[in-house]
Amino acid sequence: MATDARYSSPLAAELAEPTLERFLRYVVIDTQSAEGSDSYPSTAKQLDLSRLLVEELKELGLDDAHLDAHGYAMATLPATVEHDVPVLGLIAHVDTSPQVSGANVKPQLVRDYDGGRIVLPGDPAQVLDPAELPELSLHAGHDLVTTDGTTLLGADDKAGVAEIMAAVEYLAAHPELPHGALRVGFTPDEEVGAGTTYFDIEAFGAAAAFTLDGSTAGEIQDETFSALEVIVRFRGVSMHPGFAKGHLVSALKLAADFVASLPRDRLSPETTEDREGFVHPHSIEGNGAEATVVLIVRDFDEELLAAHEALLRRLAAETAASAERAQVEVTTRRQYRNMKGVLDGHPELTEAAEEAIRRAGLEPVRAGIRGGTDGAVLTELGLPTPNLFDGGHEYHSEREWICVQDIGAATATIVHLAQIWAER
Repeated sequence: MATDARYSSPLAAELAEPTLERFLRYVVIDTQSAEGSDSYPSTAKQLDLSRLLVEELKELGLDDAHLDAHGYAMATLPATVEHDVPVLGLIAHVDTSPQVSGANVKPQLVRDYDGGRIVLPGDPAQVLDPAELPELSLHAGHDLVTTDGTTLLGADDKAGVAEIMAAVEYLAAHPELPHGALRVGFTPDEEVGAGTTYFDIEAFGAAAAFTLDGSTAGEIQDETFSALEVIVRFRGVSMHPGFAKGHLVSALKLAADFVASLPRDRLSPETTEDREGFVHPHSIEGNGAEATVVLIVRDFDEELLAAHEALLRRLAAETAASAERAQVEVTTRRQYRNMKGVLDGHPELTEAAEEAIRRAGLEPVRAGIRGGTDGAVLTELGLPTPNLFDGGHEYHSEREWICVQDIGAATATIVHLAQIWAER
């Protein structure tokens, strides 16, 4: 039987529908994480999916599948070869972004997409337009999954979760395929920068790993932003507004002036692309006495990252100096580093991934991530972890969508990767 031309390979065609079935089941489970939570995971509902995954892994024969005290779901698919093969990890995160609701997700399956505009039924103001989304225009004739326009979809990263699970199911059902031991890990709280807070690398037991948390089919990402969080706290002088003349110093106005002083034609997410970094006010809160601006600072280059931090410190000091008796405090927190410096020392990882992608019928593309993954932190902590595509697009928005054919290709890539790792 001839292979459906829409698919990159016969294996991708075989695995697309089983992966889709898992994906559609997983996305309707609300796993949204929360900023500023004192618990770990930040929301208990993330564990609803993690527990389900543990049960499904056990049903597939991974007898050691378990959920640890911190909400990490882990399991081992035993090797089918007798020679020594370094243990390979496969990782995805279960949580979805706090920025857009993940409750009551209603996925829409669009078969044989006609290449035109897709009006999302829950909110007709939300439209997928190929004129605005160049990637969408490449998928005419494919099958797509969208949101209904009122929530995110959750492809970030339930697509990765579904692809790992479907690949494990296929490998477990085909013990004749040679592969070493695979360690599976599903993490919480990646979207709030805490996905690896309690990740026990030694207990995980892998020599190297891959996250399935990318986007466009065929991409391998071995470079991320380096990232800082910068917190700017302004202190003013509080006073009853009726008697405030000559006394009141509003911390809220100082915070607003500081945000207004940020560059508008450069160094912002809305004006940068490719390898350009940015500074971005993520949140602002407070009152007249004290106000806090939290910014995220990103760049691929460490020297430029330091320059961005210095700019924020200067602008904060200038803002405080504009008002007598105003005070400002600036603190920074390292979030993650560009993983490329470490991964350049492990070319066997990206080489194996490139070959796996080719066997899945795609042309591999090296790309940098304008963001971060659990893999960036794990790499810095000693577990080299590049990132692979999962096929999703327009993450963290009501316009999130994914291609079914690309889901199949991602699952096929994992299956091939396991075999290539054993071959080498």
